[in-house]
Amino acid sequence: MSWPATSDFGMDAAAEELAFVQDLMNTVSGGKPHRADLLADLASARVWLDTCLDSLAAVTGSPRWDVELVADDLDGLRALRADLRHVIAVRHDGADTRSGVPLQSATAALQLDSDGIVALRPRGTGARQLTSLVLSVIYRAQLADTWRRIKPCRNPKCAAVFYDRSRNNSGVWHDVRVCGNAVNLRASRARRQAEAKRA
Repeated sequence: MSWPATSDFGMDAAAEELAFVQDLMNTVSGGKPHRADLLADLASARVWLDTCLDSLAAVTGSPRWDVELVADDLDGLRALRADLRHVIAVRHDGADTRSGVPLQSATAALQLDSDGIVALRPRGTGARQLTSLVLSVIYRAQLADTWRRIKPCRNPKCAAVFYDRSRNNSGVWHDVRVCGNAVNLRASRARRQAEAKRA
């Protein structure tokens, strides 16, 4: 599977279809080295989406979704990404003044398949269809209790969203060696400087 945005951060993708949502959140610009925003223009957004829809079909064993983006979809797609990043940041960093206010909504259909399985099927076109698909994946992840493992890296200079594989879900860095050490080193220097000023 290829999850281009998450791979740019040099980390493993989330489990199964949740990797698709993680990759969407990782399309932002930032990090070191600096990464371009994969949703900045229609061409790069289409390349990102085509790659991810191929990977999503492979991990789920389902037919590939056909989502056609047009220029008018980009604002909606970036707003979805911003809302998702906001939600996971608030969940891990504190209270939100918008608590309980709907940020995104989309339509989906419940479908009974011939094998007796009820499936949630996204609806719409373009960004609306993609929103429906993403929210469907998150809904299933909540039922499986894996959504809580999607987290923002605590390093403020890093834009990575990672999947916490720690047993007790206590991870805070997308990479302890890269981000954890950098933040801890800065904190240590600040403490030494404060102590030197007091002395």
